[in-house]
Amino acid sequence: MALQEFTASDPLTLGVELELQILSTHDFDLAPQAEDLLRETARHTGAWDIKPEITRSMIEIGTSIQREHAPLLAELHDLRTQIAQAARRLNLVVAGGGTHPFQHWSEQQIFPTERFHYISELYGYLAKQFTVFGQHVHVGCRHGDEALWLLHSLSRYVPHFIALSASSPYVQGQDTGFDSARLNSVFAFPLSGRAPFVRSWDEFGVFFDKMTATGVVQSMKDFYWDIRPKPEFGTIELRVCDTPLSVDKAAALACYLQCICRQLIEERPFEPSEDDYLVYTFNRFQACRFGLDGEIVDPKTKQRSRLRDDILRTLVRLDEHALDLKALDATQSLRDSLFEGNDARWLRALRAQGEPLPGVVEQAAQRWMGAR
Repeated sequence: MALQEFTASDPLTLGVELELQILSTHDFDLAPQAEDLLRETARHTGAWDIKPEITRSMIEIGTSIQREHAPLLAELHDLRTQIAQAARRLNLVVAGGGTHPFQHWSEQQIFPTERFHYISELYGYLAKQFTVFGQHVHVGCRHGDEALWLLHSLSRYVPHFIALSASSPYVQGQDTGFDSARLNSVFAFPLSGRAPFVRSWDEFGVFFDKMTATGVVQSMKDFYWDIRPKPEFGTIELRVCDTPLSVDKAAALACYLQCICRQLIEERPFEPSEDDYLVYTFNRFQACRFGLDGEIVDPKTKQRSRLRDDILRTLVRLDEHALDLKALDATQSLRDSLFEGNDARWLRALRAQGEPLPGVVEQAAQRWMGAR
């Protein structure tokens, strides 16, 4: 299979995908009722879509193509309302969060599609352990060369999105010590991590041909990279975020990425290089393990700093771009969250107050479904 041509897109357009937990109102464990919820929402109004994910306790929602924060947030609120109403009719609730705190992977059921069964047969138990929940953000690019340049330029910002979105401290009833334990499950797949350092779409086509010739890869879907190109959409796709506990944060994270991409394209503050990836795995680990309190190394200057401080400095640099993109509300909300803490901190605070894990999940579901 040859690599398809990169479809030109309007630059800096956005699309957001959210993987969501389907929960029983009885015990707030995962409920294998994706098919019921998909039937109940089949006639939804709006340009967004909803589809199954790898196990039957998950769904994925995707927005239409967006350009600004306010319409994106409005659409996310609309889809949340309609999905929440549909879930209630089925005596279910829906929640964000990168992991379910006490589900057991062995109890999960693969959703009955040909691709999901193929993944299950190929990866064994890892497929069920992939019952984790992420936010993916697509950014439109004018051509494949721009997409790859932007993909590599964004590598230094990957820890920002991990730390800001982190909402998966608990796995199978235990506090993992990680703010984002979800990415440990993703990293277990052999084609995860970072994309190869190629700078042109032609070069990427050569790499893709070599991979398909081995039989290891059949399509772009087989790459689980932190950021990957999506030629059929004309985008790059950031995949490191946990699903936040609210659609408001999901919208803010998407617009933060949009602002960074605009600054990179217009100002060209540096040129990406293979050496940028020398500190990539270290920085990624620090963000997963310690969240906003992690330390990262700047790949250009080799200076070490607190992740929270690096994000704050970045937000200051982005003010002009956020103003032009009408994203100031989004960036301000993220600035505030640097001092309030991420969703992982919020979940741990509930637990520290004596809340049992089912109660933690219940409050997380209420938060996603819009309860104050």
